[in-house]
Amino acid sequence: MENNELNQGQLQVQTIREVFHYLHQFKGKCFVIKIDCDIIDNPQFPLLIRDVVKLHEAGIRIVLVPGAKERIDEVLSDYSIKNEWIDGMRVTGPDAIPFVEMAAFDVANRIMTSLSAYECPAVIGNWVRARGVGVVDGTDYQHTGYAERILTKELLKILDDGFIPILPCVGWSSIGKPYNLLSDDLAVVAASRLGADKLFFITSRPAIMAADYALPKGAVVATTGRISNLSLLDVQQFLNNNQGKTELALLDKARRACEAGVSRVHILDGCSDGVLLREVFSNLGSGTMVYSNQYSGIRSMRYDEVGEVLRVMKPFVDKNILLPRTEAMIEETLNDFIVFEIDGAVHASCALHVYPEGVGEIAAVAVDSSYSHLGVGPKMIEFLCERAKKMGLKRIFVLTTRTSDWFLGMGFEEGVVSDLPEKKRTAYNYSRNSRIFIKNI
Repeated sequence: MENNELNQGQLQVQTIREVFHYLHQFKGKCFVIKIDCDIIDNPQFPLLIRDVVKLHEAGIRIVLVPGAKERIDEVLSDYSIKNEWIDGMRVTGPDAIPFVEMAAFDVANRIMTSLSAYECPAVIGNWVRARGVGVVDGTDYQHTGYAERILTKELLKILDDGFIPILPCVGWSSIGKPYNLLSDDLAVVAASRLGADKLFFITSRPAIMAADYALPKGAVVATTGRISNLSLLDVQQFLNNNQGKTELALLDKARRACEAGVSRVHILDGCSDGVLLREVFSNLGSGTMVYSNQYSGIRSMRYDEVGEVLRVMKPFVDKNILLPRTEAMIEETLNDFIVFEIDGAVHASCALHVYPEGVGEIAAVAVDSSYSHLGVGPKMIEFLCERAKKMGLKRIFVLTTRTSDWFLGMGFEEGVVSDLPEKKRTAYNYSRNSRIFIKNI
């Protein structure tokens, strides 16, 4: 019982650390959040709005873009206004556009009312300048348009004053002609023009699961089978591998947003409680993220990360898998260490120690248990093998008591004490009886 309580406490502490890490990182940054219309009637919607307010109160600048498709459909049907969809766009005639405006602002007002329940200031405005789609392949789209410009100066002033701006899916031309806009596209334009750090698509659809698609090599899959994140290059390959899957249209929007300068785009199931906070404040998130900048990777360790590396090592030291190390011991060999990070937070470490005989030792391999399913350990070993090769080393070895199969699976072969370089051979601890594995590189 005590061990379970201790482990649970450690997990809670790590979660709190992640939250503080991201709070510091995102304070003052801009998040654009597009919310599907059909989520508003979901029982989880008030909780979602509460979480939006929490982000706002934490100093994150929030811009909301409500979708209104279902509400527009409902209003047009109520007034017997016919319309059609062609190539993913609604053809909006002059008789329909007043009702489109009514429906779009109705949805925006419902969201503003929900924010008011938490005493969160918000304002609906006409900050979008639009241009008509025109005639495409013989079809005149009339009052259907696309966002041409965002009045960023005015919007930033609203944000500076502590308000949450709400952008309905309607834009106006320079002479005041209204246009019906696709809210997903409006969110992409708003995020790119405002220099948003993140763009969220809050949908009513479940998470994107790996089992349903052909995955590119770089896709990261969570333990639940959810596709956790894709790089900009990987998302293009993913779309190529799964052509004809209409439910992946948002991934193409995410790709476009990243290409337009948005660092990260997140696709979330808004019907799941806490999905927004889990996505923002945890490294592995709760939806699917597309990113254009460096999100995770392996790099050399920095001096200020010694404490974090010791934290990652501790569970393995406690189980006698790793030998205990002090800060001073790690600092002495700092340049030997690499770490695996996600958003600047260290979750794994490993070292390559070089001996005069031109032999390298891989040591201190430790991976946070929450990230072991990502294949981080083998990636770090491969990284160090490449480093050793570039250094001119011909052979590397490792000593282990509990992970023999792991190293055998990576091409290591069992060795004996006499295979070790002199310094390591002299210091070999026969009572520990570590097994020796060697790999020629």
